[in-house]
Amino acid sequence: MNKVILCGRLTKDPEVRYSQGGEPMAIARYTLAVDRRRGRNTGDGEQTADFISCVAFGKSGEFAEKYLKKGTKMIISGRIQTGSYTNKDGVKVYTTEVVVEDQEFAESKNSSSNGGSYGDNYSNNASAPASNPAPTAAGDGFMNIPDGIEEELPFN
Repeated sequence: MNKVILCGRLTKDPEVRYSQGGEPMAIARYTLAVDRRRGRNTGDGEQTADFISCVAFGKSGEFAEKYLKKGTKMIISGRIQTGSYTNKDGVKVYTTEVVVEDQEFAESKNSSSNGGSYGDNYSNNASAPASNPAPTAAGDGFMNIPDGIEEELPFN
């Protein structure tokens, strides 16, 4: 099985081109910076990143063109594809990229501007009860559910 799931940020705006022919198809290319922690045995805990080339075709390419930009945090799933070509100097170049099958935002539009707090997103929800305070993000990044709201959750 060839399946990959990545979470990272775009390093720059996607480059989008359209194929030639009767039905032009969007082809979006972008690079995702994915954090990689160094081994636990080294003790330094310093983070580095892998820069992974991604390509999205068709509707996924159009989505990337319209909504993605540098710094956007995304979760993508797809498959790894390898290839090769000979460059103008006659040197064979090998390529590896992820062909995007599914892509979604990993954070809300407002979360990067408000320091990652999800409370504002919840309080703007029309279905949120006015009497309950909005949940706040805990230190682990998950929201605390306010008291008295459990009976309203669809998954008790």
